[in-house]
Amino acid sequence: MPNRAERRAKAKADRRGVPSQYDSTRGRGRSGMIDEYQLQERSRRLQEGESVGPWKPTGGTIEADAETATLTTNPNYRDPQAFRAPHSTRQWFRVGSWTLITLAVIAFFVVMWLPSAARPMWLVATVAGVFIVGVVSLFFTAGDSKHNPNLDQNGTAV
Repeated sequence: MPNRAERRAKAKADRRGVPSQYDSTRGRGRSGMIDEYQLQERSRRLQEGESVGPWKPTGGTIEADAETATLTTNPNYRDPQAFRAPHSTRQWFRVGSWTLITLAVIAFFVVMWLPSAARPMWLVATVAGVFIVGVVSLFFTAGDSKHNPNLDQNGTAV
């Protein structure tokens, strides 16, 4: 007759939904048992002609073609392909957006140095409005990330 601990383990396993007919450990540890999932994976790998051992990542070289090699993780800022004069309407609007932002920042510093009596509220609101228009317009004039020399091939800023 099984002892008290074995009876409790069997009752606990029955409550968990492991039928006793499939519990070949009979309350003991699973250290000596064969893992069916690993056996199935090994069989599948043998049929497909893969390695029999557990999968391990393998290293290798990635060959890049000339087009993708121009904009890599280490951008060359002297590369004429990365920096060109604006050649489309969108790029000219982007230059205008950055000009608005720069002028708004300069105007903000000028307004800060004015005495509070000579600083009307409409001037502060105008400077803030110009800055906001410049920043919001960047969202509409932003180009494709594939042509950004400050991003690597994964889209991370370098």
